[in-house]
Amino acid sequence: MPAIDIQVLEGVFSPEEHARLIEEVTAGFRRVAGDTLAANLSVRVHEIRSGAWGYGGTVLRTEDGQAMRERG
Repeated sequence: MPAIDIQVLEGVFSPEEHARLIEEVTAGFRRVAGDTLAANLSVRVHEIRSGAWGYGGTVLRTEDGQAMRERG
């Protein structure tokens, strides 16, 4: 059973956007892998607490994620 995990900062995406992420990722997977595998695909959106994610020594907060979205 294939599985895809998506990690986002808490408060950056609405519940409706979480659902859309799941739907769109599943659709893309279906185009590549076919209907049978897509029917068994598990997609999970995990919200990471603000301040509990970082890279290169930089701590990310919800405000940082929201600012990234505003920039496009």
